[in-house]
Amino acid sequence: MVAQLIDPDKAGDEVLVAAVSYAAEARVDLFLAGGSLTGVPVGGLIQRLKKLSDIPVVLFPGNLTQLTTEADAVFLLSLISGRNPELLIGNHVVAAPYLKHMRDRVIPVGYILTDCGGGTSVQYMSQTSPVPYGKHDIAVATALAGEMLGMKAIYLEGGSGAARPVEMAMISAVRMEITIPLITGGGIDSSVKADEAFTAGADMIVIGNGCEENPMLIAEACQVRDNHNRHVMSI
Repeated sequence: MVAQLIDPDKAGDEVLVAAVSYAAEARVDLFLAGGSLTGVPVGGLIQRLKKLSDIPVVLFPGNLTQLTTEADAVFLLSLISGRNPELLIGNHVVAAPYLKHMRDRVIPVGYILTDCGGGTSVQYMSQTSPVPYGKHDIAVATALAGEMLGMKAIYLEGGSGAARPVEMAMISAVRMEITIPLITGGGIDSSVKADEAFTAGADMIVIGNGCEENPMLIAEACQVRDNHNRHVMSI
């Protein structure tokens, strides 16, 4: 699958309309709405996205202020690579009463921040250290722990501003050990990198900043997705 991350702070209406048009034509699987830091209400963005297309919208909350029930689903993120208690359980306790009426649409996701070079927004805002580059054993053990704790998916994240995508070898190592869906994002700014992520074993890739610099990237990523799906069906 291909998901397009829409940051409310960067989504003026003209930009948003164009992005949705590209996404619909490319047959993007879903939108993720949210960001590490946003002063724009996410609920309004989601309402606008749903008016512009029928592509499912999933809330990707960076903090408690972004909570809304407007989305089709919510990624309830636990930063399992870090040791910040607020991002492991604290914020979830506060969010739970708000989300209880849509609990059937809440998807618990184990979020693993990895070192992909550069100082990323997630690393700064979360005040946590990423899994070091090349430490596949740590990433695998963390992902396995997330699955055993009941997470429904694992998200290997390079973070906004990452100099490079998550290591292909790390994606492969995690994919071999877990049985739940594997998502990866951050630093995927070309069709080649999208292809490498799928080849390594990602079930979903997330395109964010790359689309802002190259609007056609989303179409290229979806074409790569289609090629991989055809290959899988032929096996």
